[in-house]
Amino acid sequence: MLVCLPPPFRKESIMLVLSRQRDESIFIGDNIKITVVDIRGDKVRLGIEAPKEVPVHRQEVYEAIQRENQQRCEQISPQQVIERTKNNLAK
Repeated sequence: MLVCLPPPFRKESIMLVLSRQRDESIFIGDNIKITVVDIRGDKVRLGIEAPKEVPVHRQEVYEAIQRENQQRCEQISPQQVIERTKNNLAK
Protein backbone atom coordinates (compact mmCIF):
# COMPACT_ATOMS: atom_id res chain seq x y z
CA MET A 1 0.00 0.00 0.00
CA LEU A 2 1.48 3.32 -1.08
CA VAL A 3 0.32 6.42 0.77
CA CYS A 4 1.86 9.65 -0.48
CA LEU A 5 1.91 12.03 2.45
CA PRO A 6 4.56 14.42 3.72
CA PRO A 7 6.82 13.08 6.48
CA PRO A 8 5.13 13.26 9.88
CA PHE A 9 5.65 16.39 11.91
CA ARG A 10 8.21 15.69 14.57
CA LYS A 11 8.91 17.85 17.54
CA GLU A 12 12.54 18.32 18.36
CA SER A 13 13.66 15.33 20.38
CA ILE A 14 16.60 14.31 22.49
CA MET A 15 18.35 10.97 22.70
CA LEU A 16 18.15 8.91 25.87
CA VAL A 17 21.32 6.88 26.27
CA LEU A 18 21.09 3.73 28.38
CA SER A 19 23.67 1.12 29.33
CA ARG A 20 22.62 -2.53 29.17
CA GLN A 21 24.45 -5.81 29.48
CA ARG A 22 23.77 -9.06 27.67
CA ASP A 23 20.26 -10.40 28.36
CA GLU A 24 19.09 -7.05 29.76
CA SER A 25 16.17 -5.18 28.18
CA ILE A 26 14.49 -1.84 27.81
CA PHE A 27 10.84 -1.13 27.08
CA ILE A 28 9.39 1.46 24.75
CA GLY A 29 5.84 2.07 25.87
CA ASP A 30 3.98 -1.00 27.05
CA ASN A 31 4.44 -3.26 24.06
CA ILE A 32 7.95 -2.92 22.60
CA LYS A 33 10.83 -4.73 24.28
CA ILE A 34 14.44 -4.46 23.13
CA THR A 35 16.89 -7.00 24.54
CA VAL A 36 20.68 -7.16 24.19
CA VAL A 37 21.09 -10.68 22.82
CA ASP A 38 24.83 -10.77 22.20
CA ILE A 39 27.91 -8.56 22.24
CA ARG A 40 30.92 -9.45 20.09
CA GLY A 41 33.66 -6.87 19.77
CA ASP A 42 32.09 -3.69 18.45
CA LYS A 43 28.83 -5.39 17.37
CA VAL A 44 25.72 -5.65 19.47
CA ARG A 45 22.87 -8.00 18.53
CA LEU A 46 19.45 -6.78 19.60
CA GLY A 47 16.22 -8.73 19.90
CA ILE A 48 13.06 -6.69 19.33
CA GLU A 49 9.63 -7.83 20.45
CA ALA A 50 6.87 -5.65 19.01
CA PRO A 51 3.31 -6.06 17.77
CA LYS A 52 3.09 -7.26 14.15
CA GLU A 53 1.55 -3.94 13.09
CA VAL A 54 4.64 -2.02 14.25
CA PRO A 55 7.22 -1.94 11.44
CA VAL A 56 10.77 -2.57 12.63
CA HIS A 57 13.67 -1.91 10.23
CA ARG A 58 17.37 -1.23 10.37
CA GLN A 59 18.04 2.43 9.57
CA GLU A 60 19.44 1.77 6.09
CA VAL A 61 16.41 -0.36 5.17
CA TYR A 62 13.99 2.26 6.51
CA GLU A 63 15.73 5.02 4.52
CA ALA A 64 15.65 2.90 1.33
CA ILE A 65 11.91 2.29 1.78
CA GLN A 66 11.32 6.02 2.29
CA ARG A 67 13.33 6.89 -0.84
CA GLU A 68 11.48 4.31 -2.92
CA ASN A 69 8.10 5.54 -1.70
CA GLN A 70 9.07 9.14 -2.44
CA GLN A 71 10.18 8.22 -5.96
CA ARG A 72 6.94 6.35 -6.61
CA CYS A 73 4.92 9.30 -5.33
CA GLU A 74 6.78 11.68 -7.63
CA GLN A 75 5.79 9.55 -10.63
CA ILE A 76 2.05 10.01 -10.16
CA SER A 77 -0.14 13.09 -10.48
CA PRO A 78 -1.52 14.97 -7.47
CA GLN A 79 -5.03 13.78 -8.43
CA GLN A 80 -3.86 10.15 -8.38
CA VAL A 81 -2.32 10.76 -4.93
CA ILE A 82 -5.66 12.06 -3.66
CA GLU A 83 -7.59 9.12 -5.12
CA ARG A 84 -5.16 6.51 -3.77
CA THR A 85 -5.20 8.13 -0.34
CA LYS A 86 -9.02 8.12 -0.30
CA ASN A 87 -9.06 4.46 -1.36
CA ASN A 88 -6.54 3.48 1.31
CA LEU A 89 -8.46 5.32 4.01
CA ALA A 90 -11.70 3.63 2.95
CA LYS A 91 -10.21 0.15 3.48
